[in-house]
Amino acid sequence: MQKKINIKNKRARFDFEILDTYTAGLVLSGTEIKSIRLSKASISESFCEFNDRGELFIINMQIDEYSHGTHYNHAPKAARKLLLNRGELKKLEKEVKNTGLTIVPLNLFLNERGLAKINVALAKGKKLFDKRETIKDRDNKKSLDRIKKSFNN
Repeated sequence: MQKKINIKNKRARFDFEILDTYTAGLVLSGTEIKSIRLSKASISESFCEFNDRGELFIINMQIDEYSHGTHYNHAPKAARKLLLNRGELKKLEKEVKNTGLTIVPLNLFLNERGLAKINVALAKGKKLFDKRETIKDRDNKKSLDRIKKSFNN
């Protein structure tokens, strides 16, 4: 029985307003999937972009080299192709080119068949005052929970 792998991009929801989410497959080599199964990956600084042929790639995704790999080991920060339906790709490409939205990865996980999947989101960048609003809402929620807890005891 394999353990659950769920690598999250915690900054994505803070820096971006999420509009739409998609689940995409990843094109990986043998040592890359072995490193992901050991939770040796990071998507915190990564983003997605289209190439000239309309294919979607994830850039800056860090997958550490496999410890038992030979000279056939993979490059840690290589661009990796994302697999989506043609209709989803066309919709995403249109949104990115026309409205200036961004595609950011949210989390990397293994599905029940053991394949690596990544949730990507069509997102709009937040301004500084939006981030302050998010921090203020989070602090208010914490203080309200604290008050509720002391009131119940």
